[in-house]
Amino acid sequence: MTSTRQDGDSWDLASSVGTTATGAAAARAVATRQDRSLFADPFAAPLVRAVGIEALTRLATGEVAPDGVIDQAWIDIAKIRGKFYDDFFLDATGAGITQAVILASGLDSRAYRLPWPTGTVVYELDQPQVIAFKTRALADLGAEPTADRRVAGVDLRDDWPAALRTAGFDPARPTAWSAEGLLGYLPPEAQDRLLDTITELSAPGSRVATESKPNPRPGDEDRTKERLNRISESWRAQGFDADMARVRYYGERNEAAPYLTDLGWVLDATSIRDLLAAHGLSSLGDDDMRMGDVLYVSGDLPMRSRA
Repeated sequence: MTSTRQDGDSWDLASSVGTTATGAAAARAVATRQDRSLFADPFAAPLVRAVGIEALTRLATGEVAPDGVIDQAWIDIAKIRGKFYDDFFLDATGAGITQAVILASGLDSRAYRLPWPTGTVVYELDQPQVIAFKTRALADLGAEPTADRRVAGVDLRDDWPAALRTAGFDPARPTAWSAEGLLGYLPPEAQDRLLDTITELSAPGSRVATESKPNPRPGDEDRTKERLNRISESWRAQGFDADMARVRYYGERNEAAPYLTDLGWVLDATSIRDLLAAHGLSSLGDDDMRMGDVLYVSGDLPMRSRA
């Protein structure tokens, strides 16, 4: 059973918030199987199988069709989200940035599948057991990194900059940072600290990519919880004891896009709704969770915003 989030909690890829990383990888696996022209992650399905959640494995490997298990809109969001972050890193390294940091890397396989320029160092940060599991699972698959991959097993609520520096990170060099699917799983104050710290560790010319969700309107969070509870019930019918409403933090918080802008970042933003339409993918229907209003944002830091 998934427990309610609390300060100091931990997880692996088959428990608590860790199952969201495994579920995201399952969605990437289905997205890859449907159409490799937009986005492809060949490691998603075998990594989900290695985690061992049977219902997600059946979905990821194609043993069951996604119909009736997961809405097509979620698969389509996995396609545009995967492409957005792939393009972000390829554009950044193509422009000469040689240092990338993937925060809360989960089952992200970009260090193994993207064509990184020679000399690129990719840092992955996540819970120690998550990092250890993925490293071992990909080694068992015979996969080799396509960049200089370095890992830091650390909780992002702890002193992760120290762990990052220990792994070799150089704050004097421009960095490409991703915080993909992360911010809603941090308390509001921890989100602010994370974005502050990214900025403090970023040399001029660094880039960042993340999502910026609008603050809830009256009734939004109740509708979100109801929707997540319905999704969880569907998964339980498949034998997966999910409780998706309980792994998020709720309440108002600083929206990421204006917060980063105030820190000195110059950002571009595109909504999920617009990205789906641009690629001819499914609409979000009534969108009771306001997913279409979520912005994918990316940009650079042209100068230090603080003394």
